[in-house]
Amino acid sequence: MDHALSGSRRPRRVVRSLLTALALALGALFAPGVGVVGGATEAHAVTKLSHAQATAMFRDAGITWSSSGGCSDRNQPNCTSFTQLNLSSAQGAQTLKQASRCALNITGGTETGHASGTYSHWNGYKLDFSFSTCLSNYITGTFASIGGSKWKSASGNIYYRESNHWDVTYYNCGGC
Repeated sequence: MDHALSGSRRPRRVVRSLLTALALALGALFAPGVGVVGGATEAHAVTKLSHAQATAMFRDAGITWSSSGGCSDRNQPNCTSFTQLNLSSAQGAQTLKQASRCALNITGGTETGHASGTYSHWNGYKLDFSFSTCLSNYITGTFASIGGSKWKSASGNIYYRESNHWDVTYYNCGGC
């Protein structure tokens, strides 16, 4: 092998290695939920629950759930399912129950039939809660109004007053 030829390739390898290291470092620095750039609303890897795991958590917290169809099939819009619910969403409901001291009834989970999107019911970020005076007073009296019938908690979760329920987007567990 010609030493002159191998010597000219060595600087390219060093530069390539340095660029790779720099790209990895910057990728880690700016990755959602990891680096200095980011916020409560950026998607990142989440822990998913089974329906049984979620209902056990809700039962232990004193949270009830109901469905118009009396079922839990994720693929039926008249059911209330928690299959593939994010752990942080279930913990967020537990935090809401503990902080508000209100009776909570979940009427919507991860079942089909809700709006699509990254932070959707289907993807495990949202839960619907029945209206109650206690819950409405807690949300509107505790969280910051951000307009459009929406309130934002200090942790960044969004509470949206729809026509017949509260639609909550859990970006995190709300301080669990």
